[in-house]
Amino acid sequence: MDIGIDLGTANTLLYARGQGIVLNEPSVVAVKEGSRAALAVGTEAKQTIGRTPGSITAIRPLKDGVISDYEAAEEMIRAFVRRAVPGRRPRTRMVVCVPSGVTPVERRAIVHAAQRAGARQVHLIEEPMAAAIGAGLPVEEPRGSMVVDIGGGTAEVAVISLGGIVTSQSLRVGGDRFDTAITDHVRREHALLIGERTAEDIKVAIGSAWPVPGEDAFEMRTFAVRGREKVGGLPKTVDLTVAEVRAALDEPVEAIVEAVKATLEECPPELSGDVMEHGIVLTGGGALLPGLDLRLSASTGIPVTVAEQPLDSVAMGCGRCVEDFDALARVMSAA
Repeated sequence: MDIGIDLGTANTLLYARGQGIVLNEPSVVAVKEGSRAALAVGTEAKQTIGRTPGSITAIRPLKDGVISDYEAAEEMIRAFVRRAVPGRRPRTRMVVCVPSGVTPVERRAIVHAAQRAGARQVHLIEEPMAAAIGAGLPVEEPRGSMVVDIGGGTAEVAVISLGGIVTSQSLRVGGDRFDTAITDHVRREHALLIGERTAEDIKVAIGSAWPVPGEDAFEMRTFAVRGREKVGGLPKTVDLTVAEVRAALDEPVEAIVEAVKATLEECPPELSGDVMEHGIVLTGGGALLPGLDLRLSASTGIPVTVAEQPLDSVAMGCGRCVEDFDALARVMSAA
């Protein structure tokens, strides 16, 4: 069976030919120290982050969109394929999404990990192209389409026309950097130590990039954060406000805004006109940050919309290529 894999820093999605998305789980592996044997993968492994005994370590095999732990990544891919396609599995063809800024060495690592996990053939497609296809943009037409895909480890900005990426920016800023910014802010301003799961909860509950009109109730929200005192080491609770978290997220959000501007500056004038007319499309988990579309629009003067299913856009685009390998060949040849 042919499979498409959105191998993300935060989550991995699998698309099976003829079935659609069949798996969506965190990219986490829990291993036993010394043996490196995987004890849990995916959702079960994520629940152990920050709560494991000394003999067990929770590993995220991908960092900034690329493999940082080869053995764990291989084990994770193999486990996910087994869950998605139970029973006997002949060696499959896999289409794997990669950030546009990966190096040849990083590409080879991804291909080798997929082959070791059971792939007969491995095809790579760049994430902004997959995101644009999954969002329904006319990537094969002679028209400029701009997509901003914000994942857990990277933000991919690209202008696409005639089945190829005309100009792009790949920066290692994404949901993880948002979480880190919140963690650093809480430690610096409140002398409180919190974990990445707590930072993610804060981001989801009261994170934003720009004031959203008509959301006065949201602006008044607070979030009770429980952590450990930096000095005394005792448990402590502080209340964070929406404005405070927005200020904490300003640096990584501004980095994305600057990448969009830089991509527009490098874009040919004719395609810039197309982008001005048809707007920018946001995909990925970062697209769900309230007010991000408004901030990008205010900074560029271009309409910005969020894709209908931003979390699934890359996987769906990858799946379109799995369903039609001729389309994948056209995209790859254009690239």
